[in-house]
Amino acid sequence: MSQNRWTWHGGGLAAARAHFGEGTEPWLDLSTGINPHAWPRADAVEVDWRVLPDEHALRGLEEAAAVSFGCDPDHVCAVPGTEVGLRLAGKLLVDPVYHVIPTYRTHGEMAPGSLPVPLNDLEQADGSSLILANPNNPDGHLLDRPRVLDLLARRGRKGWLVVDEAFADCHPGHSLADRIDDHSRLLIFRSFGKFFGLAGLRLGFVLGPREALAKLRAQLGAWPASAAAIAIGTAAYRDGAWQDAMRDQLVAEAGRLDALLASHGLRSRGECPLFRLIESPSASALFESLAQASILTRPFAGQPNWLRVGLPGSSEGFDRLSSALSHHG
Repeated sequence: MSQNRWTWHGGGLAAARAHFGEGTEPWLDLSTGINPHAWPRADAVEVDWRVLPDEHALRGLEEAAAVSFGCDPDHVCAVPGTEVGLRLAGKLLVDPVYHVIPTYRTHGEMAPGSLPVPLNDLEQADGSSLILANPNNPDGHLLDRPRVLDLLARRGRKGWLVVDEAFADCHPGHSLADRIDDHSRLLIFRSFGKFFGLAGLRLGFVLGPREALAKLRAQLGAWPASAAAIAIGTAAYRDGAWQDAMRDQLVAEAGRLDALLASHGLRSRGECPLFRLIESPSASALFESLAQASILTRPFAGQPNWLRVGLPGSSEGFDRLSSALSHHG
């Protein structure tokens, strides 16, 4: 499979349409790990587009997020998406830097000269900075807290542990947000758009020591988040009842996806309920077959046996996926 737009990032729907054309049904995008059930009250939040984002409102957003994460607001910095935050934070890391593989492309690019290290050989990174995701993407592997705390203890005096918790809203008990303080060389990244299903808002957070956050804020400038991101993000993080109910719903739907894939003879893995990773010698052919049915999944140029599948989000979506898999078989 050639390196098309959809092989290096999810959400390449426009490229898929251009390549495969428009079918008889609307395209179903299962290529991302974004919650298909977006926080439902975004349209009801009032946003004043006439003025610059207010610094007190920004502080309110960071306080609301901190309550949800379980940490002190003084250790939370809003950023216009975790992609931006990761790349800025890379400047804080001192060589040598390692990033766990497989993982996001950005993890290997955020610190120049960063070295890849497999999860089963992390000892070679002891004493150095280490970048990892928990849960991981694309395989959904989830490290328990004792294991991540041990990795933090192994950083030494100069190394940082950088944990991308973009999907941690689904696993709050595994987050290390409560371990953030001014004396720990720990940086955590949290995404708003994935769990709340509003990726277009471009909102994320960096959690870390106040000194490190001050350096990030100096790079971000005066207005790191839009008025819409501040208003909608604050209201969503204060909606704890929706968050609790959504976690249960996502687990149930992930179980349904597991059962559907198994019924078609496909082995999947992953502990993050927002997506599953299929491993199959026919993964590339399966991607093409599903795309012909206007269903976009996520293939990987470097791993032709992998295919990531997100939650369909509706009974109709589940039925379409099942039907397309039947035709492929």
